[in-house]
Amino acid sequence: MKHKMTEAQVDAQLAVLAAMSDEDIDTDDIPEAPAENWALAKRPGLYRPVKKPVTLRLDMDLVEWFKSHAPDGGYQTEINRVLRRYVAGAGR
Repeated sequence: MKHKMTEAQVDAQLAVLAAMSDEDIDTDDIPEAPAENWALAKRPGLYRPVKKPVTLRLDMDLVEWFKSHAPDGGYQTEINRVLRRYVAGAGR
């Protein structure tokens, strides 16, 4: 019969592990996952909506602003993010 740890025991063990360096943690009893296991791996909770290409005429200064302020040159993604935030706030 396995012994169930109390919450205090779990917290104490986690604190000990957190204080250890990665090299000092014994992972010999944890087998490496084969590369083929990752072929179909998915991150839970990530939502990727279907994108629809559209032609949209925007004022040139707006486009330039987004191009200069968007991370990694993803100005269209940034415009989408701003519009989504606006729409979410409009429902209130």
